[in-house]
Amino acid sequence: MRILNRNVYMGPSQYAKFPVIRLELDLGELEQWPTAKLGEGFITALLDALPGLAEHGCSYREPGGFVRRMREGEGTWLGHVLEHVAIELQNEAGEDVTFGKTRSVDDGRAGVYSVVYEYEQREEGIAAGELALRLLDSLLPEPLRSLTDASWHWQEERDAFIRYAQRRALGPSTASLVRAAVDRGIPWMRLNEQSLVQLGQGKYQQRIQATVTGRTSHIAVELACDKEETNKILSAQGLPVPQQHLVQSADAAWRAARRLDGPVVVKPYNGNHGRGITINVRTEDEVRAGFDAAQQHSRSVLVETYMEGDDHRLLVVNGELIAATKRTPGHVVGNGTATVAALVEVVNSDPRRGVGHEKVLTRIKLDREAELMLERKGYTVDSVPAEGEVVYLRSTANLSTGGTATDVTDIIHPDNRAMAERAVRAIGLDVGGVDFLSPNIAESYKRTGGGICEVNAAPGFRMHIAPSEGTPRDAAGPVIDMLFPPGTPARVPIAAVTGTNGKTTTARMLAHIAKMAGYTPGLTTTDGVYIDGQRTVEGDMTGPVSARMVLADPTIDFAVLETARGGLLRAGMGVAEVNVGAVINVASDHLGLKGIDTLEQLAEIKRIVVEVANDCAVLNADDPNVLKMSAWTDAKVICYVTMNPSHPLVREHIRAGGRACALEAGVNGHMITLYDKGSHIPLMWTHLIPATLEGRALHNVQNAMIAAAMGYSMGIKLDAIRQGLRTFDTTFFQAPGRMNVYGEHPFKVIMDYAHNAHAVGMMADLAQRLDAQRRVVVMAGPGDRRDQDLIDIAHAVAGKFDHYICRRDDSLRGRDGDEVPRILAKALKATGVADDAITIIPDEQEAIDTALRMGQSGDLIIVFADALTRSWKQIIRFQPDGAMPRTTAKVETPALDTNLDAQIVAAMEGVVRDERGLRFEREEGD
Repeated sequence: MRILNRNVYMGPSQYAKFPVIRLELDLGELEQWPTAKLGEGFITALLDALPGLAEHGCSYREPGGFVRRMREGEGTWLGHVLEHVAIELQNEAGEDVTFGKTRSVDDGRAGVYSVVYEYEQREEGIAAGELALRLLDSLLPEPLRSLTDASWHWQEERDAFIRYAQRRALGPSTASLVRAAVDRGIPWMRLNEQSLVQLGQGKYQQRIQATVTGRTSHIAVELACDKEETNKILSAQGLPVPQQHLVQSADAAWRAARRLDGPVVVKPYNGNHGRGITINVRTEDEVRAGFDAAQQHSRSVLVETYMEGDDHRLLVVNGELIAATKRTPGHVVGNGTATVAALVEVVNSDPRRGVGHEKVLTRIKLDREAELMLERKGYTVDSVPAEGEVVYLRSTANLSTGGTATDVTDIIHPDNRAMAERAVRAIGLDVGGVDFLSPNIAESYKRTGGGICEVNAAPGFRMHIAPSEGTPRDAAGPVIDMLFPPGTPARVPIAAVTGTNGKTTTARMLAHIAKMAGYTPGLTTTDGVYIDGQRTVEGDMTGPVSARMVLADPTIDFAVLETARGGLLRAGMGVAEVNVGAVINVASDHLGLKGIDTLEQLAEIKRIVVEVANDCAVLNADDPNVLKMSAWTDAKVICYVTMNPSHPLVREHIRAGGRACALEAGVNGHMITLYDKGSHIPLMWTHLIPATLEGRALHNVQNAMIAAAMGYSMGIKLDAIRQGLRTFDTTFFQAPGRMNVYGEHPFKVIMDYAHNAHAVGMMADLAQRLDAQRRVVVMAGPGDRRDQDLIDIAHAVAGKFDHYICRRDDSLRGRDGDEVPRILAKALKATGVADDAITIIPDEQEAIDTALRMGQSGDLIIVFADALTRSWKQIIRFQPDGAMPRTTAKVETPALDTNLDAQIVAAMEGVVRDERGLRFEREEGD
């Protein structure tokens, strides 16, 4: 068995709406060895290794279903078994994951499976899959093994995995805060590999690190860490604290202990988690040993009076006591016959105990600290305590060292409650834990004595949310309510747009509209991340990482996410849900790559954007593959966009009170019109939108309609939408590579990034609608596309230009140097284009220079560019040899064509003509 490929999906994907990992697993010869053939010994050994598998329901949806699958008939194949093992390993590490799906791949490769399983933490999920593979290999008959040998020990590997997982997983406290946020509908994202987490989005975000919040005072944390200053402040407030001395040597520690005249506690000056603390010491040797233990954790050491009583942790959030817990150090109880070591084994056999934070309780270790505690009683690990004798193996009661916790919130005395609240307020913490020693927490400290040992910043919640005994307390909820009081926002509006062509322009239009409406938008596009209109990161940023980048920015209050096929296939969506999702079109591009061979498969990937839309799904009704997506969205509203006002389905939708955006003809041109709940809302004339070149650029008319529909569905006012569309232009500054027009030469140049037949065809049609003496095109196609895709690009321009210059991109993507231009030229000739109208110039810069030198007054040159910035500079800096410096005279924009209605109709997809005019071709499932 071997893993061929791995994809880690950060968010919604074609496999699930939550994070999953997909392995492409090759079983090799094990394809001939399903579980029944491997035999009962294999199944039994697997269940011995992971007993929890017996509870997996699998397709039977009841406990034991998976085991039944392994035993019935031929059994099941090891890809399916690996899925369940990877899930159970994560369960063993404390994660709650259940989803999995395994299928053989449909590309004809025998024995290759797609194994999909849910994960909570990325690195842990990856490691679970790898360990599952090795475990299964170790259980195979020896001739079939390829990954493990006799030196491989499952129990050691399991424990190492759990420790690895816990180092990378959120701690119990952080995890409880995240769960409380999720319960309140607050999104979150992890910002590092430790416990730094962002709750909320954009400008509404709050941050936590463990139980320290973004509002926790730095001074308060410093005071809490300074145990001497804490003692002084609390004493000045009249709160009960022990006498205390700060020392730097063992001699000084012993002098301080003598001054305190009684049993003392020796502890680090700025320690935590109970490390290095020695309690109830009396002799000089004990004090010196305690000093040495404390100095391993802090240069300075505190010696303070020892107070009798049970150890309690009192949790205060936002000035109010939330929970109180009595903590008992790790210990064993003698039975008169068993040794200490045997008693520890009995305690650790409690199913509630695990490795680290794996379970509610932690296993007790017989380490040096335990041995010291035993030595103080004159015991060793082989001693036999008497019946009922309590033998403590730790001096402190931390759960992480094997202690237990008992909830006492309901019985704490009001005086003790008020004391804890005053102490935390005195230090200045918003979330604080008070370590309080008291003989009886149900009685006032004023009568029974007791005192405050410490005030802790970042107090752990584990003992409160999962006590060993008593009622679990919601420690996290009050923290989240403090950070996000009910009724305050936590999310920014999010719009996601996808499609084969037009998504970058549409996303830019919407971000510009949002800015005109007063928002601070964050935008992801194919050329970078933009915050409030300024590019902060350059590159193709249309995947989940860039989406998270925008939502993590503390200034934005509106997000527009251009979402590309590549990112969806590789890592899924970057967010679990969006307010508005839009799909512009599904056209032939990237087919034959990454398992996507048909338009239907491509549509299945792109529809993820509307599957996760909550408020509105905006769909291009003129594209049949997009129209079908209406059956896959749970959005509250569907908004159809059509350039055909007679579209029968859209007309019916409008009559039913649905939302739509349609292009309507009028005496002054064409009007973008909104319909909603029976209202007819004229928005604006297309010729007033600069990006449409006075309405001629039909693809940008459609993009503007999609952007307007999305803006309207996001609650942006109509005037802001109009203002945004009026002021958005396709300049290189606003939309690099998207129909950039340069009119400073005697001829006009339009540069565009179009790189598939659909986009190239739209630009070729635009060239026909613009007046020109001659039309010249510089064309190419990406080298990783199929030959047929390149031929389709040639067919899209054939017959629409006077001269064709065929080039290649700088990146050959597996092609020979002039292979792409030769394919294009051959395809052009096959359509009847004359040989002398075709020039092959492989280099992009040389090809563009040749086209510019061909340009004469009144000509139109269309450049399909790849290196956008370089090509644009080449266009605007062009000076023909010996020419006079160019003037600043503008080239007049031709008047509108009178036959634009017919051209709009001809440009639409998914419609056909019959004797009655236009009608929509319905397909099964629409």
